[in-house]
Order: sequence, then structure tokens, then C-alpha cells
Amino acid sequence: MAAYKPVVVQACPKLGEKITQDTLYWRGYKTPVQIKEFGAVNKIDFSPVPPYNYAVTASSRVSGLSEAFMLFFSWHDTRRCNSLLFWQIHIYGRYSQEPIKTFSRFRDAAYCATYRDDGRLLAAGSEGGSISLFDVSGKAPLRQFEGQTKPVHLVGFLSDKYRIFSGGDDYSSKLWDIPSATEIISYSEHTDYVRCGCASKVNADVFITGSYDHTVKLFDARTKSSVMTIEHGHPVESVLLFPSGGLLVSAGGRYVKVWDVLKGGQLLVSLKNHHKTVTCLCLNSSGQRLLSGSLDRHVKIYSTTSYKVVHSFNYATSILSLALSPEDETIVVGMTNGVLNVKHRKPEEKNENSQKKRQPAYRTYVKGRSYMPKQEDFCVSKPVKRVLRKYDKLLRSFQSSKALDAVLEPPIMLHTPEVTVAVMQELHRRGTLRSALAGRDEKQVNLLLTFVARRVIEPRFTPVLVIVADMITDIYQPVVGQSAIVDKQFLKLQQAIGKEIDYQEELLEVLGMMDTLFATFTKKRDTCLEESKSNGVTEIIETNRNY
Repeated sequence: MAAYKPVVVQACPKLGEKITQDTLYWRGYKTPVQIKEFGAVNKIDFSPVPPYNYAVTASSRVSGLSEAFMLFFSWHDTRRCNSLLFWQIHIYGRYSQEPIKTFSRFRDAAYCATYRDDGRLLAAGSEGGSISLFDVSGKAPLRQFEGQTKPVHLVGFLSDKYRIFSGGDDYSSKLWDIPSATEIISYSEHTDYVRCGCASKVNADVFITGSYDHTVKLFDARTKSSVMTIEHGHPVESVLLFPSGGLLVSAGGRYVKVWDVLKGGQLLVSLKNHHKTVTCLCLNSSGQRLLSGSLDRHVKIYSTTSYKVVHSFNYATSILSLALSPEDETIVVGMTNGVLNVKHRKPEEKNENSQKKRQPAYRTYVKGRSYMPKQEDFCVSKPVKRVLRKYDKLLRSFQSSKALDAVLEPPIMLHTPEVTVAVMQELHRRGTLRSALAGRDEKQVNLLLTFVARRVIEPRFTPVLVIVADMITDIYQPVVGQSAIVDKQFLKLQQAIGKEIDYQEELLEVLGMMDTLFATFTKKRDTCLEESKSNGVTEIIETNRNY
């Protein structure tokens, strides 16, 4: 007796996310950890040196008092409440859920805590316009930079590590000397708040600022004015430079734009994949993936070669800040509700012990498992044992009715309807479909009619399910009127088929009208060609006569 061949289920394209290498990679970030801060998280910055701690800047935190008590004071006595607030910057370890260090020597709200390239110093702005410089291993500020009159939302280090640049709500951008704590130069070219910026890693004198006046300006510390101005078109929320220093990315409004700095700020690509304001940007360690966070609760990941979205993360609330660890093992997202969402990826094993493969035992050599086939060898593959599914086992034993029951179970019928239709088609090919449909009770007939009425309008299932619907109607026509449930399903089936017929008739009418229009256009085109040809001939004749 020939071996049984399982039912062939036709593969149908599924709508949804396409599985790519990027999808598998970014899905590798498992089990997000939620950490609650006491205000909107406006900046996250990873230390560039191991163990890669990260600094979190959020709104005010209350020390020793409950939030309800503070709300009571803030409603009745604002000044008294402000005297009880402690403004803090928290530093978290990569896997810690509580701060491992806190800087709290602030009289006003702290903003934009940023690490220096060596990870030893931390700078932060404040609501009062001052800039504080901290030693990561200490607590008290090393330096205080006074000079800006309004809140400072931008602080960063130049790549020479001895100068700081800042930007504030007084529309100014300043450069500071760290050893002397003095102002080197001030620029007042923006006409609105300066909220973001970055420094070049290639040139120690170049830094960039972005403003709510819709512009991005590139400054050189050796000149007294900006050397380049780029019009983003919307209030600029975030900017970053590629490691090479040749490409600049700006974010503002719903747009992420990439500019070529070496060509004078030429726009290369404009991305509009978010439907709300884009608030933050970051690059992965290789510079091959660009991440953007938005108020629409999504983080989009782009390929920096094609600038197409390769993956997307969805979060609970609007996103204000985003950071990726230097080794791409941790993603931290700060949201408007004060929650830090931390996702970790399992690090790749780089230990010497893991690289050493265990030597196989002697019996492995005897069995030949470690033998690598050569070109002149003849390889005989071991037959793979097929495990038949329940409906295939029933079909093999010619139990048609039970095989149909097996594929009408909710998990298969709802999630893989192509399997149900494939079994029906196999039963019809065998000539046993009618007997499998007959002899069913009210519940089973209701289940059959529900499936057919729902799926009969799908083009991939229509040829088979029309035959099934015809057989069910023929078999159970004598009992119509005896069950309200079955009658209701028959009416649904009639309505579904009626609507599909109406759609097909409308489609045929539209196709007929389109054919008429195309025929008219073709006729007019031919007429115009004939007229142009005849005019050309007449002109040639007239020319010859004159000649």
C-alpha cells in the first residue's frame, strides 16, 4: 500500500509586519523594566566608558514628603512648596532599578545632564540659567557657570574636553572654558529658544545648535558668527552629527531630515514617518541605524543607507527622550508620565571559554558525525519521519466526517482557515464531501454556516466554499424553518452572497465605463495622428509647388 500523502495546504500571503533580520534583531530586546521618576524625563545620556551607567534628568523630586502633601502645598502656597523641592539628577547602572548616585545641589529644575567623552565629568543646565559641572565620583559641583539669564536646556562638551557649549531660552549660545569657569564667546543669532545641540567629534571647534526659530546653526569657536544656517521648517527638537561629521540629522515637527554638511547644508532626505512631533534622535554604535522618538508613542528605526523604517517600538505614552548604550545592549526611553522604559538585549558571549569547542568523544568519530563530506563523496540523506496532524490521520483512515470536525475546531477555523478549506477540497476530490456534511446536529450546522458565510467572499476560498454552500443548502433545505439559529445563518449566507454579487456587478459597470473611456481616448489619439499626418503631407505639397 502506497504511503499516505498529507493534505497540501496552500500558502497564502499574510498581512502584517514582514519578518527581516532587523525585525529579529530588535525583537531581541526582552522584558522592559519600568522605573518611575517624579516628572517628565527630558534627557537620558549614557556614559561612554564601562560600565555604561546613564544619567537621567527629570522634573522635581520631593524628598521626605508625599506627593499628595506637595500638591496641597502647591495649591495653597506656591512659595512654601518651592522651598521644599529638591532638584536632582539620577545615575542608574545598566541593570539597576534604583539610582546608584544622585546629584541634588540644584536651586532650580535641572536639565540636560551630559557626560564628557571620558565619562569623568557631568554637566547640567538649570531653570535659573546656571550651568553646573560635577565630578562623577563626587557630589558637590566643581564649577558653576553663570551668564545666561533664562533656563538652559542645552549643555555639551566640545571634543577637546576643556570647553563647554550651552544654549538657553534667552536665545543665546555660549562657549565656556572649564579650567577658569569663564565665558569665551557668546552668539545671539537665534530668535527663539535654543533647545538642542551637539558637538563635532572630528573638529574640536565646531558645535551645532537647534532652535524653535526653525533653524539649525553651525558654529566655529574661532569665528564670531555662525558659519552655516539650515532651515528645518519646524521648531527643532533634536539634532545629531554622524561620527564622520559629514551628515547632520535634525528633528522637529513630524519630520526627520538629513543634511549634507560638506555640501553647504544640502537636504538629502526628508522622513515623515511619525504623525506627531519628533522629540529625540540617536544612532547605534555602528552608525548604520538611526532611531527617532515621538509624541505619537513610537520609536522608529531607520536604515542609514536607504532611510527606510526597518522596525518600530510602541510605548504607553508620549516619548521625550531616548538613548542607546554604546554597545547597543540597552535601550532607555523617557516618557511624559515620568516612566523610564529600559530594554536589555542579551550580550554576545566573548569569553575565551565559550570560544573553545568541546572535543567530541570517541564514539562520535565512530558514528561519523564529525566527518565533513568531500566533493567526491556520495551523501545519502536520512529519511525524515513525518508527523501527521489529527485531520491527516483521520483522512488516512477514511473517517471523512471526523476529519471535517477536526478542522472546524475554533483554533484552526479562526486562525488558519486555509487548513479548513484545504480539507474540504480534499474531501470533494475524494467524493466524500457530501457525506461528511450530512447528518449533523443544529450546533454543527450553525458552525459550518458561520464559517462559510464569513469566508465565502474571500477570493482564495470562493471556488471551494461555493460548492460547500450549495451542498449544505441542498442537504438541509427540508429542515429550514425548524431551527431559528440555522435559519439565521442561512439568511447571513444569503446576504453575504448577495452583497458580493452587487459588488461584482458594480465592478463590471466600472470596468465597462473604463473600457469606454479608453476606447474614446484611443479614437481621439488616432484621429489626431491622422490629422497631423495629413497636415504634414499638405505642407510638403505646398512647399514643392512653391519650389
